[in-house]
Amino acid sequence: MLDIELDREAGIAILQPKGALSVEDFDAAASIIDPCLEEHGELRGLIIRTEQFPGWESFGSLVRHMKFVRNHHRRLSRVALVTGSEPGRLAEKIAGHFVSAAVRHYPFSEFDSAKSWILEG
Repeated sequence: MLDIELDREAGIAILQPKGALSVEDFDAAASIIDPCLEEHGELRGLIIRTEQFPGWESFGSLVRHMKFVRNHHRRLSRVALVTGSEPGRLAEKIAGHFVSAAVRHYPFSEFDSAKSWILEG
C-alpha cells in the first residue's frame, strides 16, 4: 500500500509506502501526479517517506517502479528520501547518476527539513 498526498499549491508529492510496493501503487501514484504535471508542467519535488524501505511485491512491481522513475524524473526539481533505511542513504548517491532531479537523503525524523529543502529550490 502506498499513501499518496499531493500538495498542489506547494507543488510537492509525498509518497509513504505502508508495505511492499505493488504495480497498482505506481499506477495510483501516476493517476494522481500526472494530471498536476499536465497542468503545471512540473513539480517542485517529491518526498518519499518511510521508516524502512518495504521492497516490492514482485519483479513486475520493480519494473513498474523503474518505469515510473523514467517517466517522471525530468519533471521534478528535487527528490527527498526521508527514511531510516540504509538503502535510502545509498539511493542518494546512486540516483544522482540516473535522474535529472537533485536527490537528498534525510533521517526519518527530519521530514520538515526535507520539505523546506524542496520549497527553497
